[in-house]
Amino acid sequence: MQRLVSASDLTVVANTADDDEFWGLLVCPDIDAVLYRLAGVFNDEAGYGVRDDTFEVLEALARIGKDTWFRIGDRDLATHLARHDLMRSGSTLTAATLELCARFGVATRILPMTDGQARTRFNTDIGELSFQEYFVRERLKPALRGIRFTIDAPTTDHVRDAIAAADRVVIGPSNPLISIDPILDLIGAQLEPDRTVAVTPIVGGVSLKGPTVEMMRAMGLDPSPFEVARHYHARAGTFVLDERDRDSASAIEQLGYRVLVCDTVMKDGGETLARAILGHV
Repeated sequence: MQRLVSASDLTVVANTADDDEFWGLLVCPDIDAVLYRLAGVFNDEAGYGVRDDTFEVLEALARIGKDTWFRIGDRDLATHLARHDLMRSGSTLTAATLELCARFGVATRILPMTDGQARTRFNTDIGELSFQEYFVRERLKPALRGIRFTIDAPTTDHVRDAIAAADRVVIGPSNPLISIDPILDLIGAQLEPDRTVAVTPIVGGVSLKGPTVEMMRAMGLDPSPFEVARHYHARAGTFVLDERDRDSASAIEQLGYRVLVCDTVMKDGGETLARAILGHV
């Protein structure tokens, strides 16, 4: 999208329910993933953090007995330190994020879904775990029994204004249960289906990144594009379906959607998919 529209016309609303604190610093994985991707420095191989990062600070922490199961690289750490300094000086998370955008040379606006504290909690067979404990420390091994969100503040005026002014809102192909639902809990009522597009995160029975299929099964949901479409039914009016699943188009249309069938696999960084979405709506 960033390649196809002017920066002033693009806003990304990022999930903050994955956030956590490590060594006194607020870490915002989804905000930073968007920031690093749009800045061209994201570590695609690792799936998080900064490309070609080093881990000398983490290794030093381990040598003095600190638990380092959550891996933060040195360059990534600089982002968290800068955010901490901005917020300690009185910036909201939104203001700090927009300042980081400027410092990374990213003209697109990245907005946290709230300036309050939001956290994802997983009920598992070994007890309740935070997002990072479940995903990173335990590597999703405990059996998942439930998901809940704790959010102590509404969304911001920045987000409300961006949604109200948008010609179209695109719900990206992230995990509906943990990456999209926290945002929808805050802004879902503001979305108008006629200008909201949802992109399937499931292609040919699998999710291309992350445990979407496994988590949907654990929650008693059919891991299919149809189930995702039903999940977003009250929020979106257009559903983007991968061409490998075109047989599901009719059933999804019967839910009331306009269906766009195309190649959703982002082999080119998403430009082909973005063109299809922008040309369809």
